[in-house]
Amino acid sequence: MTTNKQYFLILSLFIFACFSASAQDDLENALNESEKGKEKKKEYVSAAFKSSRLINLHNTERLAKGALEYRICHRFGTLNSGAYQLWGLDQAEIRMGFEYGLSDRVHLGVGRSSYQKTYDAFTKISILRQSNMMPISLLYMGSVAVNTIEGFSPDFGGRLSYVNQLIVGGKLNSRISFVFVPTVVYRNLVPDAQNDKVISTALGFGGRFKITKRLTFNAEYILRIPPQKQSPAFDNYKNAFSMGIDIETGGHVFQLTLSNSRGMFDKAYLTETSGSWGAGDIHFGFNLIRNFTVGGKKENK
Repeated sequence: MTTNKQYFLILSLFIFACFSASAQDDLENALNESEKGKEKKKEYVSAAFKSSRLINLHNTERLAKGALEYRICHRFGTLNSGAYQLWGLDQAEIRMGFEYGLSDRVHLGVGRSSYQKTYDAFTKISILRQSNMMPISLLYMGSVAVNTIEGFSPDFGGRLSYVNQLIVGGKLNSRISFVFVPTVVYRNLVPDAQNDKVISTALGFGGRFKITKRLTFNAEYILRIPPQKQSPAFDNYKNAFSMGIDIETGGHVFQLTLSNSRGMFDKAYLTETSGSWGAGDIHFGFNLIRNFTVGGKKENK
């Protein structure tokens, strides 16, 4: 192979690694097959994240057909609550949920949270999947939640809220993955109807860094978009920022988190985060995820 060809091969490998976000070994194999005159084989990128959520935010992972996931999430009180409350450990919010891979493209989930005694359901639908021929993954996520706390609204419709998201992301290399999540939230009833808006928009983004085979560091930020007309209620809430680590142990993924958001369903952490990191309103928490195979063939991740 001439020197020029060597430089061309190295440059091509670098470009594909940055913009196709494919694993290094997959790219090298694809380039080798191309050099040999063989037809390029489509190879999907897998395991961009260790679970289907970064921390609170949905990411590009979805369950394979026939895979069932049980998820239990805790958020304790704030760290600034002091020793009397054991720095928040005496207080807790909990969400329990089940998620299921209806097909290799459709992922369903239901859950119940102690926060506002809320039931939620969602679906994630895969539109594009990252491969050596496609630089990103693209999914749609839609969710509905119903607040069942006493006295919130005499009308059932007023208790409902809806979230629609496009999830764009992928794997840059074997260690780094990213996600961008433009979001629209619709609440049938807002606490302050005069000053608050029923429609809210936000941009979520985040990523993970793989430290070892079984350990990753994750971070996410939800940037709320201010309404065109002044909304005093908008300033009563904060942008959610969360970080944590994922620990994989066989069929379990254990996430340890720090967040200024108490809610663990979509509408809550997107629009109702009241804590401030600067004031010490930080909630320690964890997510425990257990996977089962109940039907079909589970995808090898």
